[in-house]
Amino acid sequence: MTCDPYDVVEVPFPFSDSQQRKIRKALVLSNRSYNDANQASILAMITSARAGSWLGDVPVSDLKTAGLKKSCVVRLKIFTLDNAIIMAKAGSLSEADRKQVKKVLREELISNA
Repeated sequence: MTCDPYDVVEVPFPFSDSQQRKIRKALVLSNRSYNDANQASILAMITSARAGSWLGDVPVSDLKTAGLKKSCVVRLKIFTLDNAIIMAKAGSLSEADRKQVKKVLREELISNA
């Protein structure tokens, strides 16, 4: 499945101590032309963050638009995943949430380069 930037998608996450997988939400960061050309997308983790927070966590304010059922944050745990592994699109970030993610990406990743 090829997605657009700021789509919230469902992906299988493996457990490190077993062969089981759990379906989790993730945020597409890369643009459609990158995703098409590479048949892979760059994603960021979406988590309920019950175990604590990280510098750069962005709370999702519009849960309904994002397709989320409970409070979550976009976390800068970034990874690349084959598009074929993306299971479904759950929603997309609202414009306000997109602005916050862009701001954090600039502040935490780009401005220090």
